[in-house]
Amino acid sequence: MLSACHERVERMLALLVKLRHHLSENGWDTHASKAATDVIRYFDIAAPHHHLDEEMHVFPAVLALHDTTLDALVLRLKQDHIEMEKSWIVVKQLLVSVVNADVNSWVAFNDADNGALDSFAAAYNEHINQEEWDVYPAAKLASSNDQLDAMSHEMMRRRGHSSVASNHGIVPSRLGKHSSQIR
Repeated sequence: MLSACHERVERMLALLVKLRHHLSENGWDTHASKAATDVIRYFDIAAPHHHLDEEMHVFPAVLALHDTTLDALVLRLKQDHIEMEKSWIVVKQLLVSVVNADVNSWVAFNDADNGALDSFAAAYNEHINQEEWDVYPAAKLASSNDQLDAMSHEMMRRRGHSSVASNHGIVPSRLGKHSSQIR
């Protein structure tokens, strides 16, 4: 489930990058506004759940291994969560300006704005790589199948899903529906 969340994060980050390029090349349009809305929705709702999942379930399992290299990595990833949440505030403000604009009021992003969008995407991608390559495999090794099932049920419960079996442990995605219109 967590890796599936990462795939959705990566799709949203790709949409964010496409949106930035679209705005630079074409200016504002309704497709840009809809894409910005999708990115906001994802990072406002799903991303905080995902970070909480990791902090409640994955990181403690890895820390229980008492591996100094992994311990340091987990501490850095926890700090990344804090920094990404701070960066999101800036990125969200930029995206809200897209949502609230129209063809007459749109003011193009400056270099600092574009840099904030790019930095956000790069930080998230690096974070995901560290988790996928190092932390998730360690957490899986440190956890029994019963513990993994309990984690999955808890994650689904917090999202308001009554049954893991009904959706195979993956929260339905609304992602990417506007990405085909943003080139």
